[in-house]
Amino acid sequence: MNMTDQAYALPGTVHFDLEPTDGGDPYRIFLFIPKGEPPVGGWPLLVTTDGNATFPFAFASLVTQAPYPTGTNVDWGVVAAIGYPCEEPYDALRRAWDLGPPPVKSYPPYFEGGPPVRIGGTGQLVDFIEHRLFPRLDAVTRIDATRRSLFGHSFGGLFTLYALFERPSLFTNWIAASPTIYWEESEILNNEAARQPVIGPPVLLHLSAGEYEGDELAPFQYRNGDAASRAEKRKVERTVTLAREMADRLHDPATGIQTQFELFAGQTHMSVLGPAVNRAVGIAFESARADGHQSLTR
Repeated sequence: MNMTDQAYALPGTVHFDLEPTDGGDPYRIFLFIPKGEPPVGGWPLLVTTDGNATFPFAFASLVTQAPYPTGTNVDWGVVAAIGYPCEEPYDALRRAWDLGPPPVKSYPPYFEGGPPVRIGGTGQLVDFIEHRLFPRLDAVTRIDATRRSLFGHSFGGLFTLYALFERPSLFTNWIAASPTIYWEESEILNNEAARQPVIGPPVLLHLSAGEYEGDELAPFQYRNGDAASRAEKRKVERTVTLAREMADRLHDPATGIQTQFELFAGQTHMSVLGPAVNRAVGIAFESARADGHQSLTR
C-alpha cells in the first residue's frame, strides 16, 4: 500500500462499542441511518449478527437498491450489525458463546494452547438486543417497532431460531440462512417444541440454504482433497433438509408464524452469505404498498 493512500470507510456509516447491561465485553455496533427525517412511524430496522462480516453486504445492498424503489421494491431503513472490536470478519470464540444455544458446554480449543470453546450464551445476546441495542437506537433515531428484522447465517441462523422461539415479539421478520439445526443433536428442536406463542400480528420466518449444502458438493469441491470427508459431514449437517422441514412444520398462520424456504442456486455454505444478506435487505425494507402496509407473503 502506498503511504499516500487513504483509508476507506463506508459513507454515512459509524461504529461504536456497546457493553452489555452486566458490563461484560463490549460488542461493536456497525450502524447506518439514512439521511433526512424518518417516516412518521419510524425507520424499519435490520439487525444482523456477525456484524463485521455482514454489515458491508447489507450496506451495499441497501444503498444500491433503496434509491430505486419502483425497480427494487426496497425502501430506506436502518441497519445495525452486531459485531466485535476486531479487524477480522469473525471472532470465533465470542461468536460460539453468543450464537450457540444452551445448555452451556465446552469444547476443545480451536488451536493447541488456546482457550476452550464455550457455547450457551444466546440468552445474554437476546437480552443485549432488547435492553441495550434497541434503547440506544431509539435514542438516536425513530425506529418502527412493528418493522424490525433479524438476520443470522450459520450459527447466526441458529441464534435467530433460538431468539424467535424464546422472544417472538422482538422482531417481525426472522431470517435464518443456513442455520446449523443439526448442532448438538438438533437441540434447537427442543426450543422449538417449547416455543413461546406469538402474541399480536403474525411473524415471518424465512429459512434458506445454498444449493451445495445438500447431498451434492459444489463441482469445484469434488476436486479438493477433503471431498470425501466433506461429503460425510453433509450427511450429518443436512442443512437443506432440516431447514426445509422446519419451514414446512412451522408454517401455520393460526399460530402466528408464516414461513418461507429458499434455496440459493450455485451457493455453498460460505458463498451464500452475500445472496442471503441481500434477501434480508429485501425483506426488512420492502416498499410499502399503496395502503401503507407490508405483506408477509412475498
